[in-house]
Amino acid sequence: MSTDAPPPDQRYALSEILGALTHALDITEGQPPGHALRSCLIGMRLAEVIDLPEADRSALFYALLMKDAGCSANASRMAEIFSTDDLELKRTSKFLDTDDTRAERRWAITSAGRGRGISGRLKAIIELARTGAFADDLFAARCERGAEIARMLELPEASAQAIRALDEHWNGGGRPSGRSGDEIPLLGRILCLSQTVEVFCAAAGPYEAIEVATARRGTWFDPDLVDALTSLPIGDPLWTSLVEDDPAASVAEHDPGDRMVTADDAQLDRIAEAFARVIDAKSPYTFNHSSRVADVTIGIAIQSGIDGARLRDLRRAALLHDIGKLAVSNAILDKPGRLTDEEFDAIKEHPRQTLAILSRASCFSPIAELAANHHEKLDGSGYHRGITAEHLTPEMRILAVADIYEALTANRPYRDGMPLEKAMGIIGSDAPHKLDAEAFAALQAWVQTDDPAVLPGRDADVVTLEPQGPGQQERRAA
Repeated sequence: MSTDAPPPDQRYALSEILGALTHALDITEGQPPGHALRSCLIGMRLAEVIDLPEADRSALFYALLMKDAGCSANASRMAEIFSTDDLELKRTSKFLDTDDTRAERRWAITSAGRGRGISGRLKAIIELARTGAFADDLFAARCERGAEIARMLELPEASAQAIRALDEHWNGGGRPSGRSGDEIPLLGRILCLSQTVEVFCAAAGPYEAIEVATARRGTWFDPDLVDALTSLPIGDPLWTSLVEDDPAASVAEHDPGDRMVTADDAQLDRIAEAFARVIDAKSPYTFNHSSRVADVTIGIAIQSGIDGARLRDLRRAALLHDIGKLAVSNAILDKPGRLTDEEFDAIKEHPRQTLAILSRASCFSPIAELAANHHEKLDGSGYHRGITAEHLTPEMRILAVADIYEALTANRPYRDGMPLEKAMGIIGSDAPHKLDAEAFAALQAWVQTDDPAVLPGRDADVVTLEPQGPGQQERRAA
């Protein structure tokens, strides 16, 4: 057995971790990198102008960073209702004034079924007429999941309540609860204004952002907050900070510094677990996929004699291995039929995104390569790099086997999980030329001792057995 011990305590600011991981949330919302960070700068500057009590600023700071924590929860439903790319839908919807019914209707008709031909667009428009362009369940899912993630991260309850109220409007026309005026938590009102100002500022500059805020004063936004925003001269440091290539340093200046995490702390595990939920909420087919892959990975690793810090890091990598899938449209992830070569190429990019996202967080950068290499094969036939055995560590080989095992044995909406014997036969046929023989042997040993074949839940990471053309064997990129 390995006797690796955790390294000496290394401390990380929670703000730095969450700030780095907001890159994944920005992508899921169809926003350019840095959207959440820039929204944070706006919100914290407003806090200064209105003299928000110090006790509330910490809760506001973390709420601004994590305002989009529930963003993946409605992605699949949006793609289903509109029959198009959810990432583009989310991007364009940010510019829409939902109080303008005619503008909302035009946007919905223009967006529905985009890229699917005349018949596809007509079907999408009919579905919209049945459900409504902004079905309440879309907002409820997003807001409730965001608050849940905030609580998992042990953020202040005020942060969770602010995130839940992100889409409420001053005039009661927002969602999910239709609260109005002072019924909406102040921090939630700040989030709503900050988010919208950032979107328009990034697209067209501060003058346009101020114009939109002023136009929606008293409808979307708290009039006092709009007045606070417009009191800032165009030369205020806020506006220059919003055009920085990397706003992380400016955000750090507002860090309340009241929450630290150590490398071997349980809170770092909770962060990984929370973002695993964000990942798996992206599609109904991936329900609990990340946590189950983590369970299988740990089972194999223990049989392989891995423990201590290596085991801890391997579990975190397993939980976060698919974070790059947040950058893939649900029009592809949830597609019931065969993927085109172009669509499969998009799927194959998700490990590259995983590497980019995790590399931004100093606490997760040591496991970024491990997490991102979960589709690599010993013979170089994997992706995204096509690297071979000499570049794949034992941990990488274990994660690859665990990911495929979970994909084969998980229940899915359209079929039950594959019987254990059949799944093991498929994996075994790829060892040792594609998959590691020792990792497979450890899986066999774990299966015998822990009987993990029945893994309830649903997952879309289907591995199709019948060839469907080049690159199509792994249908949903486990």
